[in-house]
Amino acid sequence: MTHPPAAQQYSELQAGSLQTGHLLLLPDGERSAEVQSVLVENDDFGTPAVVLATLTGGGILRIAASSTVMVAGTGAPTAGDVAGDSRSAADTGSEESDAARADSAGAEPAPAAPAVVVPPRPATTPAAAAGPSDEELALIPAPLGTPESVVATAAAAHPDALGVMLLSDRLAKGINTKSGSCLKDLSDLAHELFVILKDADGALAVADLLNVLPFDGNPGRWTSVEAALALSSYICRQTGQEDRAEVYEKLLRAPDAMETDPFKSRINAKVRQRSLNEPNLYDKEIFRAIDNSNPDAEREWRLLRLEALMFLRAHGGSETIGLKELERRIGNELESVRA
Repeated sequence: MTHPPAAQQYSELQAGSLQTGHLLLLPDGERSAEVQSVLVENDDFGTPAVVLATLTGGGILRIAASSTVMVAGTGAPTAGDVAGDSRSAADTGSEESDAARADSAGAEPAPAAPAVVVPPRPATTPAAAAGPSDEELALIPAPLGTPESVVATAAAAHPDALGVMLLSDRLAKGINTKSGSCLKDLSDLAHELFVILKDADGALAVADLLNVLPFDGNPGRWTSVEAALALSSYICRQTGQEDRAEVYEKLLRAPDAMETDPFKSRINAKVRQRSLNEPNLYDKEIFRAIDNSNPDAEREWRLLRLEALMFLRAHGGSETIGLKELERRIGNELESVRA
């Protein structure tokens, strides 16, 4: 990440024409970063819709394909470069479009990263579905200051982490817990802090802004809370905070007790158990990214797999994947995405 010198000339460029090596002016208008790689997500009609620009030093910038951005120098590639970029973008976009369409159902737009697939929910049992008591909830510490100050404190510990900077800059404008995109940014920030930067304390502080939110009946918003609760449970298990981990796990399962009709409750429990036994771990997508020598896409799919594995871990495993195997797989994924 750099600060553009006063004499640096910037010019306008359509986001769909961004290429590796471009020095891109960031949304704050004060800093710039080099584009490491570019992926394009198509809409349901096959037209490029969103440009995912991975930046040197970490972080992904989501830009509407038709938007205009500022890049250093002329910023205008040759006609041959544009044609080649369009072909590669279309190929990449077509590979990702099916997953993007599946992810977009029932969730609000997420500005910081590819939309997260809603993970499966567990079977309902009376003990598992019961929410935590007031005494148990007291194990979750109250935030030190406003939500915005909690985010600012966590980000200040990592001034050179571009991914953290992009997320914290958006959240600094105000945290609205009714906004699905805001909740997604908080969840992404907590995962960035722990998964990439190994900052367990900072990740828990940010995740706890989500962890105390009740299920409001909106599965799109609840997805981000689920991801934060599963992450918090894993961190606490790894740091020996077993009682606190159990509180997060009870909160994660609490919505399963909301169905009052006994017949519907039993059917829902069977469906959830089947989902736990047959989780989507994105094997095909990861292998496709490896075959295409696309490490950025592979990393994004592995992050989704990691969230799914942590979700299973927070439920104590399933009938097909036990706790010991889950711990091994989570360790492998953490090592892969941190490499």
